[in-house]
Amino acid sequence: MSQPLRVHLLPTLIPPGQLRGGVVVVIDILRASTVIVHALAQGAVQVIPVSSVEAARERAEQLHRQGTPRILLGGERHCQLIPGFDLGNSPLDYTPARMSGSTVVFTTTNGTRAMSLCQEADEILIGAFVNLAAVVSHLKNETRPIHLVCAGTDGEITGEDVLFAGQVAVALKKHGRPNDTVPATQISRVTDVQTDLAIAWVQQQDPDGLRTIELLMESRGASSLKELGYLDDIERCGTANLFDIIPVLNPSTGVLRPLGNSPGSSN
Repeated sequence: MSQPLRVHLLPTLIPPGQLRGGVVVVIDILRASTVIVHALAQGAVQVIPVSSVEAARERAEQLHRQGTPRILLGGERHCQLIPGFDLGNSPLDYTPARMSGSTVVFTTTNGTRAMSLCQEADEILIGAFVNLAAVVSHLKNETRPIHLVCAGTDGEITGEDVLFAGQVAVALKKHGRPNDTVPATQISRVTDVQTDLAIAWVQQQDPDGLRTIELLMESRGASSLKELGYLDDIERCGTANLFDIIPVLNPSTGVLRPLGNSPGSSN
């Protein structure tokens, strides 16, 4: 494949200016990116990511004054529902009945912050295992540089984000070869160490993509969720290809909508 491909193990490891002209996929498997895909796939009109709880409340109030219907506050702090919010950060809560026609103002500890650090990119997409095939299919035709940005947890690298980034990187590099049957272990090395590490992690831990949920259960990001009883969330976050939509962030409006939809107005 001709376009550069880079994995960034944390947003803070991205050199200034490197995202310009490129396409970013923001990855926060447990659980922000998974929730955003669920919300839009289940009928939300738009998701508006913000960095802080106060900014979420202010944005919801602004939307209310402008007449936006069905505004919901969603997100978490320390893996738990924020007081006064309608929804937490469990993808299982973002059902068709709750999402239909809604605008979700959304804030999380790691995922929405990662999005805010990628604003200089040409395009910002949201990737998760639940839309893995759609992301790979879309990126196969991309001619701009591709950046897979792992959100991490509290400033530390997390295996679940790296696992997803590595799976996407392996799939794209295979696609770029004339013979698609070349095994992943023979994929030529890239010059970027973080990308090499993500590919090596997949080759070592889950070369066939059959241990994703098991590896998520063992990850650092899952530890707090397991303590709080969110085992079903972890399993859902590791389930591949439930949806075929890709959320895309409009940087001028700060609104996430499914790729291909008219960005319209954020109201």
